[in-house]
Formats: sequence, structure tokens, C-alpha cells
Amino acid sequence: MTPALRVPEGLSARVPAEQREPGLDRDGVRLLVSRGTEVSHHAFGELPGLLRAGDLLVVNTSPTLAAAVDGSVGHARVVVHFSTRGDDARWAVEVREPDGRGTTRARACVDKGTVVRLPGGGRLVAEEALSPRGDRLWWARVSGAEVTALLREHGRPIRYAYTDRDQPLSAYQTVFALPVPDGTGSAEMPSAARPFTARLVTELVSRGVQFAPVTLHTGVASAESHEPPYPERFSVPGESARLINAARAAGRRVVAVGTTAVRAVESAAGADGVVRPRAGWTDLVVTPERGVRVVDGLLTGLHEPEASHLLMLEAVAGRAAIDRGYDAAVRGRYLWHEFGDVHLLLR
Repeated sequence: MTPALRVPEGLSARVPAEQREPGLDRDGVRLLVSRGTEVSHHAFGELPGLLRAGDLLVVNTSPTLAAAVDGSVGHARVVVHFSTRGDDARWAVEVREPDGRGTTRARACVDKGTVVRLPGGGRLVAEEALSPRGDRLWWARVSGAEVTALLREHGRPIRYAYTDRDQPLSAYQTVFALPVPDGTGSAEMPSAARPFTARLVTELVSRGVQFAPVTLHTGVASAESHEPPYPERFSVPGESARLINAARAAGRRVVAVGTTAVRAVESAAGADGVVRPRAGWTDLVVTPERGVRVVDGLLTGLHEPEASHLLMLEAVAGRAAIDRGYDAAVRGRYLWHEFGDVHLLLR
């Protein structure tokens, strides 16, 4: 992406589409379409006419958690963002400070052994940094409370400073979200799928577009440092692998809805491009050097110039397409972030 490009502050989507204008539904956002370096402008509701019969949309079914919980370290108020549940019952967490505006900022003074008091008598202890890359996220153990019950009772969706106010959890659930038996899910919404409505999905199906569900539970992003994603849980079921392989064998397009769907399906693909049923953890970071083996297109939100997600977009569509598309998005006053407009990239 052109280094000089910066997203004007006024282009952050501060509330969901359905709150910006009376009569709008979730699909009342704009859709920028990049076919190579050719760019066109649409309403998201036009998506069925932009896809072909036989196209396969890969969608993430992970539900969004109410992952932000108030707590305290000594006499200081903090907010804990619960990111990812580990195999040993610990949780990866980020401890942040309230910023006085209803959102949070990074907190620098978390060390091994830091104790956070949680609502209802819960107690969180930071045990080790999640990665040698930094100490923003920590593996922590919670006692005196069951985490998923704690989130249901005391949690709220994670919110960053570019939004106007807290929203109910329902505003962060996509039409594809399915409950998980163990109560886990995504710390932050798989937001590329947010504009889909049941009506739009029905129209897509009626036009011959197929859907392949996968799951990837997203952890917390870094609002400050735009780090690459940490390892995340994912699952590609056998039926979805079969649908993807059949589409590719027939020369039909596989379009991922969101960077999370790309990460899941590419993690299940072998060097031969064949997708196999897989479940577990993925640390895959899709870059132009690694390339993509499966997807032919990507439907995604608009990302900050520093975001690591842009490397994935470049792997799918090429650098020239990203530069041209983002220049057009800024000139066209498209809206950024999870409640914003959408970009369809087709090779």
C-alpha cells in the first residue's frame, strides 16, 4: 500500500449502518470491487449480481464473545480483554486501562504474577507472556469464576476509541455465527460478514452461490501496534473441504468472506492446493511471499495502512490492486473498521 496514504480521521465508521440512517439494514453499506486494478463502486446489496452461479463463499461461523470485563489491579481500575482459551484452561488476555471515554488504552505495567480482581470474586493471575515478540498478551489463569460464565454475566463487546458508544452483543454477531458447545468464540467480530442479512443470503443461494462454513476464533487485535496475528483455533470440516475442492476442480471461484476465513482454509490446504479436514491451532500468516493456494477472491473490510492484514490482501490480489483500491476508497469517502464499508477483491 502506498506509504503516503493515510486514512482521514472522519472515515471511521462510528456506529453500525442500521443506526446511521433510518430504514437501513446491515447491508446498507457500500461495496468497493477491485478486479485487478479496475475499480467499481456498488451498494453491498448488489453483491448477488456481482457473483456467478457456482461461486463458493467461505464463511466463518465463530460467534463473538462479550470479551471485555472490568477489573482492578490494586487500587487501579483495568479492563481485561479475554482473547483465546488455551488447551490447559488458561486464557490469553490483554490487560488495558480505561481512557475516560468509555474505551481503553494499552497498559504497560503487567508482569508475571500480576493479579487482577474480577467481578463476582474471580481472580486472574498473569503467568507468562504469550510470545517473545512482546508482553501485550499474557497467558493467565482464572480462579473463583468460570470464564465463559463470567463473560456472559459481566462482559461486554470489545470497543475501540473510533466508535461512539457501547453496542449490544447482538450488533457484533454475524448472520453466520453458531454457538459453540464449550462457550468459546471470537474476542472480536469476524466483521467482513457483518453486512450479510438472511434476505441477502437467501438471494445468493437462489442465484446458485454456495457457502462453505469454517471456524476461526479470532483473538484480540492490537489497536496500537498492528502486530501479526497470534496462533488461533480453527476448524475446517470435511464437508466444507469437499465443497472447496469440488469448486476448484470445476474451475469455479472460491471467495473467502474475511481474512479469518482465508487463514482457516489456507491452514487446511496442502502444498498441492487440496484442502483437507483439519482442526487445531494455526500460526499461519499469509504474505505475498507465501501466497494463497485456495482462494480466488476476498471480501473484507478496509484496513489501516499499517495493518498486517494488508499483506494477505496483497497475496490474493497483488500490490497494484491494493494501492488502486485504497486510493479509490479514500477518494470515495468509504468508511473503515468493523461497522464500515466492504471491499471485494477478485483475481
